[in-house]
This record gives sequence, C-alpha cells and structure tokens, in this order.
Amino acid sequence: MLYIVDNTDWHSASLSLDTKIDAAYKNTQNVRRFFRLHLGDDFHFDRSFIHYLKLNTGITLREAINYRKRQSGK
Repeated sequence: MLYIVDNTDWHSASLSLDTKIDAAYKNTQNVRRFFRLHLGDDFHFDRSFIHYLKLNTGITLREAINYRKRQSGK
C-alpha cells in the first residue's frame, strides 16, 4: 500500500513558484499573500479558483498562477 505524506504547512511555509499543491492544501493568508505578489493586489479567492486548486493536486503554484491569468484574461 502506498501512502502519500503531505508535509506543506500552508500557514507558514516559504512558498515558491515551484511549490506543489498537495492534498492538504489550504487557502491561507500566506497563500493569499503569495498570489497577490504574483497576480496583483486585486487578487481574491473565488469558488471556481478554489475548486480548480482542490481538483488539481500536484500542480505547481506557477501553474495555478498561469491558469488564473488565463481565466482573467491577463
């Protein structure tokens, strides 16, 4: 039996564009700050983006940012 260990502490981890979203992913203030840094101060979590993140474990934060940019037309 294979066990996957999710070790990312989304509240305090030092996030990078290469950080992978794991099954323990949480929409924390730390993550919000990271997305605002890369997407601008008007960034906010909405249901569709949260749903995308939850369904796509294993993608990087860079991939999530690129997805969000495509969705917003930026």
